[in-house]
Amino acid sequence: MKTNDYIIKTAPRQDLNIAIDWALKEGWNPGLYDADCYHSADTNGFLIGWLGDEAIATISAVKYNNRFGFLGFYIVKPEYRGKGYGRQIWNAGMDTLKNCNIGLDGVVEQQEKYQQYGFRLAYRNIRYQDFGGGQYPKDAQIIKLASVPFEAIERYELPYFPEQRSTFLNSWISQPESIALGIQQDQQLLGYGVMRRCFSGYKIGPLFADTPALAESLFLALKSHANDSEPVYLDIPESNPEALALVKRFNMTVVFETARMYKDAIPDLPINNIYGITSFEIG
Repeated sequence: MKTNDYIIKTAPRQDLNIAIDWALKEGWNPGLYDADCYHSADTNGFLIGWLGDEAIATISAVKYNNRFGFLGFYIVKPEYRGKGYGRQIWNAGMDTLKNCNIGLDGVVEQQEKYQQYGFRLAYRNIRYQDFGGGQYPKDAQIIKLASVPFEAIERYELPYFPEQRSTFLNSWISQPESIALGIQQDQQLLGYGVMRRCFSGYKIGPLFADTPALAESLFLALKSHANDSEPVYLDIPESNPEALALVKRFNMTVVFETARMYKDAIPDLPINNIYGITSFEIG
């Protein structure tokens, strides 16, 4: 169904709150400050479909450069689904990322549709839940990430994402109500993680580390900053066996899953060092 009143527009920062609100209603539990961080990645990367003066559809099409982009926030208000509005905003997002390799995290009920659009499965991401508290690991050389020169964090981060994302990274590791920690040996950064406040509890992401032991130390250090009554979530790539072993050691519970999919080549990332992905929405 098409009407002349349906217009798709680039969303200014304040309208990203619409996408965040809808994501919350979908049960995705976004972070309290996600909108600011996501907008920093690409100020033109968020689209809203308007029917008259009513917002009825959203999608993010964050373009990191001319080679890679990421789709997310693909939501149509329930009463407008099945009427063609979603397909139109999908096409607009795809057009924004024309000639780019495109990544996305597809919810279970949409994965077959994405395959029909030409996306290929790389691996499943699975969200696990724990609770905060616990002892801070005393034997690890854990430091506040803010004490590390940003250039060193950039260098460490570079292999973990298909393209450089410095502006977003700087915003993400310094957002309010978050804790960002690194782990060092001989003044060399060997891992880092961020835990941010969400509408329910906290999410840890990313969690990157050179070894399983370092990843566990970072995980314990991060979650120790949350109250023991608050949920803490970790989104792991299922294809990392050590990440699976980590969540099993702590008896964490599966609460959600997505499929990481790519339109073209699947990037060659150090998946065995990824214990928590950054975001289902922008990669």
